[in-house]
This record gives sequence, C-alpha cells and structure tokens, in this order.
Amino acid sequence: MRVLVVVNTDNGQARDAAVLLSAYFSSQLIDCVIFASDDLPPWGPAAGYGLPAEVRNDPRFQERFDLAVVLGGDGTILRTARMVASYQTPIIGLNFGHLGFLADTSEEGVIEPVAAALAGEVIEERRTNLQVDVICDDDCVLSEDDARCVVCMNEGCYHPVSPEEAEAGQRPSHRSFFALNEVSIARGSSGHIVDFEMNIAGESVARMRGDGVVVSSATGSTAYALSAGGPLVAPGFEGLVVVPLAPHTLVSRAIVTAKSDVVEINLAQDSHRHEIALFTDGNLLDLGSAVRRVIVRRGMFPTVLLRSKKGSFYRKTSDVFFRDARCN
Repeated sequence: MRVLVVVNTDNGQARDAAVLLSAYFSSQLIDCVIFASDDLPPWGPAAGYGLPAEVRNDPRFQERFDLAVVLGGDGTILRTARMVASYQTPIIGLNFGHLGFLADTSEEGVIEPVAAALAGEVIEERRTNLQVDVICDDDCVLSEDDARCVVCMNEGCYHPVSPEEAEAGQRPSHRSFFALNEVSIARGSSGHIVDFEMNIAGESVARMRGDGVVVSSATGSTAYALSAGGPLVAPGFEGLVVVPLAPHTLVSRAIVTAKSDVVEINLAQDSHRHEIALFTDGNLLDLGSAVRRVIVRRGMFPTVLLRSKKGSFYRKTSDVFFRDARCN
C-alpha cells in the first residue's frame, strides 16, 4: 500500500502531525510519501488527462496512491484533489486550517482517523468535480466576421472529446482543466463589466452583463457560489450550480442543472474579453490569450472524500452557517 501525505507547511501542528503519521506508517510497513502543500500546482488538467506538469516527472508519482491524507484546510484538499484526480485516490482531510468544511477535525489526533480510513471504517463520499474546457482567441482561426472558425466552421471552435477517446489517449484541441469547487469568470483589474451569454444543455438561457459568473459543483456550493447568493446543495448532488455575479438586471436567479447538462459561457461578444480573469478553485489560470468560451460539465471521474461517522453534512452546515439561527 502507498499513502500520500500532503502537509500545510505553514502550520506547525500540521508538520508535527506529519512526523507522527510517518512513524505510524513505518510501523505498519506502509509506503508513505510526504509532500509539502507549497509544492502542489495551483491548477492542473481535467481528470483523465494525466498529472499536472509540475509532478508528472516526479519519481514519487510514477505509481498510484491508495490513500491521500491531507493535513491542512480546504485549500490544501482542493489542491490535493487536482493531483490525484486521474487515479480516484480517496482523500481524508484533517483540519489544520481555518474553516475546514471538507475536512474532519484533528482535535482528537491524527492516528485514529487515518487508521479508520485504512480499515474502511469511514464514510465514502463520491463528489462530482468539474471538467472546464476553455477556448481562447489563439485556439482557432476566425473568419472575417469574427464568428466562425475557418478550420472547423463552428462558432467558438469547440471540438469535444468523448470518454472513449480520452481513454484512448486522444486529447481535446483546447485547454481542459480540473476543479472540485468551481470555475469563476470575473472582470479584471480595469473594472470593465463582463458581457456574456449563458447556454445550458444547448439552450440559450440569458445574455447578461455584470461582474461575471460562477459555475460550481455541489461541493463548491458552500464556497464562492454561496457568497454570490447561490443555494446550499447536498454533496451527493451530481449537477452544476450557475450563479451570476452582481448582474445588471433585476431578474437574475441561480440555476441548478441536471447531472448531464453542459454549461457554456460565451464571451465572444465582449470587446474587453482580453481583460477577463478565469479562476478554478480560486486560482488564476495563466492562459496567455483572451478567453472566448468556457464549457463546464461534470467530470468523468468523481473525487472520493472520506470522513468519520461522527458528523454529517447537515450537522456541519448547521454549525457553520446557521449557528446564530438555531432554536435552543
């Protein structure tokens, strides 16, 4: 068995816990690789398209891990999820951060919950993640009316790749990224309003102007999407949540989709799209070209999160978000 331990190196207690776990795994004859959270890439390819470039050639990652233990907060869990996405490695998080909504508490130590995970005495949650396909101006050769690609003759120049083609090693002709929480499209430092068209399941839903839009998974519904006015969604939900950011309209609403629906955000008509910023799980994507279209769908492989049997999503939701509203 091989175990990956990812440590928030900014936290002294997390570093001490890593030493304890290393000794424990050694006593159990378990191969353990300890990785500093600072060395994790800020973003990586969609699940099924290999490891992030920063770790692809690292000899420690030539073989898959059977378990990933995260000693940190939600941010460290999100970065770990990107690194093990292609292998569906189960992740157990022990909170040494701030909120720690995705992690179990570390107050009672780290050996007991990890031993329970190794023994299968935990709850397994298969969380939907996101495949984010991005088409930039440099990805296609546009016609004179700036509407269609002269190579494929399709507006937006989107060439999909099926799961079967992906398994055969074929890659999409555009950029494809992983996100566990959300992808957000936001106006840049100049402050220009974002002009976008929103399509869901092939249907044009709205043309909007505002600060941008967030497309999240159920896991991400407790993060940026919630702050933008979106709903709290149970972790087993497999669809997407679409939340406009400060739209210039009085009729905007968050939308919850079916699991097979694809959300497309078209920015081709925005003359300031070269200033638009694109984030996955809060990390800015370095694209090198203006974004024309963003396509978001459910990822091919779910992210497996492990948690103890001591709490539930609704118990944690009550503690974190409704603490002042509960009846005593």
